[in-house]
Amino acid sequence: MQEQSLPPLVQIALAHYQFEAIHPFLDGNGRVGRLLITLFLVERRILPAPLLYLSAFFEATRRDYYGGLRAVSERAAWDEWLEYFLNGVARMSEDALGRAARINALLARWRVAAAGGGTNTPLRLLDLLAANPFVTATHASEKLDVAFTTAQRAIAKLEGLKIVSASNDAERGRVYCAKSILEILEEPAQLVSKAEY
Repeated sequence: MQEQSLPPLVQIALAHYQFEAIHPFLDGNGRVGRLLITLFLVERRILPAPLLYLSAFFEATRRDYYGGLRAVSERAAWDEWLEYFLNGVARMSEDALGRAARINALLARWRVAAAGGGTNTPLRLLDLLAANPFVTATHASEKLDVAFTTAQRAIAKLEGLKIVSASNDAERGRVYCAKSILEILEEPAQLVSKAEY
């Protein structure tokens, strides 16, 4: 972790506790409080995009999470809370980096398979899939600034290579998905329990 990242991380850890302690809503502050962490880190340029998903860590270590919040309220256990929170940032950062590396390796293999054929549109389409594993021909046409039929041919090439597959049966507006990317994104976070950290 870079030194200049630590003060904003400490600041948001303290703010998150305070936000959760206010608790004015019947269903809790959970989602909003966790969303604020990511938005704050993006705003402070600690994250380039909302890539850190601390909710998975909090859910996986739910007892420790609520115990840490309670310990601050009951006995001002700020050091323990900060250690827990920063550990969560570290674990989820490792998880995000691992997923990104696996997605990048997948994309590299796909680029080799999709290369050639006289057009680079399938390769450019892979870049779109890296940002969002779902695509339509209309969306690809607009984002890549190519004709609709060119986008359709690029999707067909990736479909032939088993990179994407149709996720609905619509004649118009058919949605295609790079399921291998989606599976990496949707798998449970790789975390350790408190006893292991």
